[in-house]
Amino acid sequence: MTRVRMNLFTSLDGYTPANPTPHDPMGGDWGRLTETYGATRTFREKVFGETSGAGTTGVDDRYAVAFFEGVGSEIMGAGMFGLHAFPEDPDWKGWWGDMPSFGTPVYVLTHTAPRPSIPMEAGTTFHFRSTVIEDVLAEAVEAAGDLDVRVGGGYSTARDFLRAGLVDDLHLTVAPIFLGRGNRLWDDLRAFELTYQVTTEVAESGTIHLTLTR
Repeated sequence: MTRVRMNLFTSLDGYTPANPTPHDPMGGDWGRLTETYGATRTFREKVFGETSGAGTTGVDDRYAVAFFEGVGSEIMGAGMFGLHAFPEDPDWKGWWGDMPSFGTPVYVLTHTAPRPSIPMEAGTTFHFRSTVIEDVLAEAVEAAGDLDVRVGGGYSTARDFLRAGLVDDLHLTVAPIFLGRGNRLWDDLRAFELTYQVTTEVAESGTIHLTLTR
């Protein structure tokens, strides 16, 4: 049965970065927030194509492995794709080069006129949708087959799916840092955890992995 999955990164004080730019598409503090994830062997293999076996293992890497497993389609916001940064560039294909690591259909949410779909190498095709998230999710579920739908960022997209109660499995990576600024993920989501089974695990890096399963 297809489930809707989401992976989020926050600081100890509950922030995720704000103010993205073309040079920092996820916000200026994104590197600090995701440092331990980016250092894992799995991330370096899947995203950067490294084959040396370098990178950290242990708890952080185990969650990185799970991030890439069992996903049949992806949903992301326009900001994560970069439409806001390059609104007038019809040739813009996202931040990931010619061979994105998704390997699935990816549905990009946009409030502007949808663009033609963009087929990429290794099985990724970007589709642009300007309808309500429930309709896009239904399409993504059909495309996923027996696999899961993963909902990516950015912040607004994550909040929309969380507030609508559409997420079955949430993995929250809490970096052991205080940002003191950014977007607050959990405002107006009081008692969100009550419909989930909650588990926590602390990695060797000090990163807290919080899992909520419906």
